[in-house]
Amino acid sequence: MSAIELRQITKAFGAAKVIHGVDLAIETGEFCVFVGPSGCGKSTLLRMIAGLEDVTSGDLLINDRIVNNVAPSERGLAMVFQSYALYPHMTVAGNMSFGLRMTGTSKIETERRVREAAAILQLEPLMGRKPSQLSGGQRQRVAIGRAIVRQPTAFLFDEPLSNLDAELRVQMRIEIAKLHQQLGSTMVYVTHDQVEAMTLADKIVVLRAGVVEQIGRPVDLYRDPDNLFVAGFIGSPKMNMLPATIQADNSAAVASTTARLRLTTMPPLGANVTLGIRPESLGIGDDAGDVVFQLDVSVVENLGGESIVHGRLADGTVIRFAQRGDHRSRVGEVLSLRCRADDILVFDADGRRLR
Repeated sequence: MSAIELRQITKAFGAAKVIHGVDLAIETGEFCVFVGPSGCGKSTLLRMIAGLEDVTSGDLLINDRIVNNVAPSERGLAMVFQSYALYPHMTVAGNMSFGLRMTGTSKIETERRVREAAAILQLEPLMGRKPSQLSGGQRQRVAIGRAIVRQPTAFLFDEPLSNLDAELRVQMRIEIAKLHQQLGSTMVYVTHDQVEAMTLADKIVVLRAGVVEQIGRPVDLYRDPDNLFVAGFIGSPKMNMLPATIQADNSAAVASTTARLRLTTMPPLGANVTLGIRPESLGIGDDAGDVVFQLDVSVVENLGGESIVHGRLADGTVIRFAQRGDHRSRVGEVLSLRCRADDILVFDADGRRLR
């Protein structure tokens, strides 16, 4: 039984249709992440699950029960917002217990749940403070604690880390991952940050313009994307996209290079395609592969443990690769980059993956 299921869900605001026939099953205990660029519909989809937006058409089920017309408070869900939404005049303990007190939970049970949640989130020393006396990360933990005490069917997170600085984002990301392991609860998480999606998710749902482009495990979306959009959105640094033309003998011409391809069905001779190559699939040296690209280095980003080298091919196509080890390329240097044929993904003129 799926914890949450969406069957041909659509959403329209007047004549503007923003969600287009989404089918999705989120299993019990699964960490599912909605990811995509701003305006793709991921937060709208989450708000429909929460009951904060009406479903225009289709069925939304929670534990096999259709909840299209069920009030948010009766869906058994708990939502953590981007803005924390804490009551400024209440202490940490007051904020965490407020929802339980409003639903008539006994004082003893409320105190027990709050105490357990505080222990999980290491909030015990802060229980008497008010939100103005807390850091951003501490406020977010209080917001999560307020959700935990409700013991919901599922947790809904709407970009909970976007207001935090870089260091706190990493810290809170780890805390949320630990929380999922500890509670084993179903979690649905919205973000535009593909690093958050890759590191947290059991399953990622990639959205664009209200349409689901692909659903799968992080590693599957990274290694086996269905189209150019998913290939370009998942992965950092971004995948290299090289325009090419199909030639005879299962090969494609790009710049001054001819790359042999391994496809079950080759496109017709002369067809325009795009070759996708991950930056880490490119290397220097004879053992790095049999497809050679001549790269004129224009920028080198030194990140310490590795460098991201940017350059151009003979036809002006921008390409980047990850360089590790002690050697660092220099601006103006011309490199012979190699990759293996198995590491080249091919997409047709419409952006669909060719396999």
